[in-house]
Amino acid sequence: MDITDSIINYRRSLKRRNYSRYTIRNYMCTLKQFIIWLKVPIETTCHKDLVDFIDYLLAKRLMPKTINCYLDSIRGFYDYLIHDEQIAMQNPVKPGDTLRMSKPLPRFLHDDQVRRLFAQIDDPRDLAIFTLMLRCGLRVEEVAKLTLAAVDFKRGQVFVYHGKGAKERVVYLSKDAYQALLAYLEVRPAARAKRLFLVSKGRYRGRPLNVRGIQHRMKYYAQKAGFKVTCHQLRHTMATQMLNADADLVTIQDLLGHAYIRTTERYCRVSNQKVRRDYYQAIAKVIDRHASADQKKLDKENRMIN
Repeated sequence: MDITDSIINYRRSLKRRNYSRYTIRNYMCTLKQFIIWLKVPIETTCHKDLVDFIDYLLAKRLMPKTINCYLDSIRGFYDYLIHDEQIAMQNPVKPGDTLRMSKPLPRFLHDDQVRRLFAQIDDPRDLAIFTLMLRCGLRVEEVAKLTLAAVDFKRGQVFVYHGKGAKERVVYLSKDAYQALLAYLEVRPAARAKRLFLVSKGRYRGRPLNVRGIQHRMKYYAQKAGFKVTCHQLRHTMATQMLNADADLVTIQDLLGHAYIRTTERYCRVSNQKVRRDYYQAIAKVIDRHASADQKKLDKENRMIN
């Protein structure tokens, strides 16, 4: 078995399955580290070797989420060897090997924080980018990959062709997002690039703006606003605001592009003002009912005394 050829073919299979370049790069990097660490031929690896590798990663103080990413790439590679290259072997990664980890609740911005942040944004391109994230719930990668053709001003919607997991969806333009996009297009550099958002200054003017560039701009505005913000928090903020405005969970799931409703349900535990309103309305009725019952009892006792 030629391990180099197998890795190259595995990389090609990931491309055919439409994995993103970022995911493929991470898979290749973690797989390389595992093979370098491994003391036995790849085809003779057993579950004990895998457990030892997990212990090795834990000793390096890697986070459970990072270790699980290692396991995903290793599991995928062995599945490829077994099913595609027809190599008789057992996958050393078992279902129970995944490390348990806590899932932090989504962090969102309060209304005053949104106002403070957007008060710092004076560039038309950046205002359009971050308004799309806030109003449409787009991921930073999705914004970076948007093309001019993806925006349908007539229908007031945006087609997301390169969503997470290669899923496509449609999101809708709010009034302020619509206006921000129009304002940006008036100053957008003249270029042949199909991407919507371009570098506006310097030697790379007219080239597509990448994810890192967008993240740097967010960091810049967050520092000016005086608090930490990530691009993904704008997406969380949109979901939380929609939920508090009584939007249906299935609607929010569709807009965010979540594969599973339980992912969307996490926002219910963050800041669900509807639950808050329902609680106070219901508890007020309970208190009134108890007070009414106590009053009736008191009136009955007074009548018996008289």
